[in-house]
Amino acid sequence: MKIPKARLVKRLKIVEGQVRALQGMLEKDAYCIDIITQTSAVKQALSSIEDALMESHLSTCVVHQIQKGKEKTAIGEILKVYQLKRK
Repeated sequence: MKIPKARLVKRLKIVEGQVRALQGMLEKDAYCIDIITQTSAVKQALSSIEDALMESHLSTCVVHQIQKGKEKTAIGEILKVYQLKRK
């Protein structure tokens, strides 16, 4: 399932707005817990973007790699992402 690029760009623009709001909160000496709450929201938003990209990659690119006999490449990419997510 290919995720429309426009949808991902829209999500990233929302994250960009959240990050700018975080900067404003810091500049205005907002309450620490409020800032932490917002940083958590940004991390969750980025995680959902990663999940959507991974779903798209698995259902398109990986399938094509396997069909072309490039199983090792597909497995290597999946393991790389898995290792990144564990950090």
